[in-house]
Amino acid sequence: MNRLLKTLCVAASLSATTILMAADGYKNNNILISAEEAVKLIGNPKVMFVSGDSEDIYKLGHIKGSVEMYAHHLHHSDITGEMHCAPLYRCVDDAEKYIGSKGISNDMMIIAYDDYKGPNATGVYSFFTSFGHKNVKVLNGGRNAMMAVDPAQKEYNELNSQLKEIKKTQKADKEALKKDANVDKEALKASIAKADNDIKTLQAKMTEVEKQLLVVKGDEVDTPKKYTIDPKKIDYSVIAGKEEVQHAMEDILKNGKNSKYVIIDSRGMAEIIGERKMDNVARGGHVPGATFIEWSQISDADKKLSFKPAADIQAVYDKYGITKDKTIYAYCHVGAGRSSEHITALQLLGYKNVKVFTGSWDVWGNDMNLPIKR
Repeated sequence: MNRLLKTLCVAASLSATTILMAADGYKNNNILISAEEAVKLIGNPKVMFVSGDSEDIYKLGHIKGSVEMYAHHLHHSDITGEMHCAPLYRCVDDAEKYIGSKGISNDMMIIAYDDYKGPNATGVYSFFTSFGHKNVKVLNGGRNAMMAVDPAQKEYNELNSQLKEIKKTQKADKEALKKDANVDKEALKASIAKADNDIKTLQAKMTEVEKQLLVVKGDEVDTPKKYTIDPKKIDYSVIAGKEEVQHAMEDILKNGKNSKYVIIDSRGMAEIIGERKMDNVARGGHVPGATFIEWSQISDADKKLSFKPAADIQAVYDKYGITKDKTIYAYCHVGAGRSSEHITALQLLGYKNVKVFTGSWDVWGNDMNLPIKR
């Protein structure tokens, strides 16, 4: 009975989320989940929150009970940029062991998140969906959004603000006591002593409130489980290897705007022109014929959400002639990240033929047989 109730609660949450996301105009309302709905699922044994940020960031603050799967490490290549099971992010046996080591089972809902920007969360989303895991969501606004809806976090922040103000005043009193001979020393000493007591009281309250926070500090705690990938369920329609992207490049160079393909380079200009070259990549530059749309045009920095409203995103793609009749590839440095931000955004808008180039520049830049431009 309890299991049935939990299932019904999850279903109800997702229905409400669909309504909320529809307000932003997305055609595909099955990808994003709001913090207001996600917060209800914390602690549910059939739900795993997965941080796509680095281990260091995870330790500084992560959603309670979540695990860390750094997006940049999901793409698995050797030092030469060779992906041995391309276009898969990892070979199946390696992926199964890695996912299982995080305490994730096949029947779990995955809620991918990052700080709020989106790329690392979408990297996790792309990784799981490519391996056929159907129940995957992206937390729109990530950790930041979760903190914003947490009453305990608001209380903790208020106490911390009071603590800083008291310490600031106490510091000024101590400096005045040392420097100014004309001050009322007894009054300052009394003020400093009172501040000491107030600080201890506030710190004690903060320690208690900290136990209730939804975003916590510390190391990951895993209980490994068995995870199985069915090769028949791997979704090759959302990922691409270098051969497929090379074919698209050749068609773009031949047919220009009349090509049925688009290749989006989601990186910053320093990488695109080859001025900045990442570790372990032999060459800097970009894929000839690529369209440059930095991922930050899709993420909503002002509202601290992973995606802008649909109309704003569509306006970006319309500007660059990214239409639904094209087959679209996106790449960055390692696939899971800035390029998955674009592909997920396109899926939100209802685009069908969209793929992450999982090898991205790590593979292309290291393959001397492939052309580049700077």
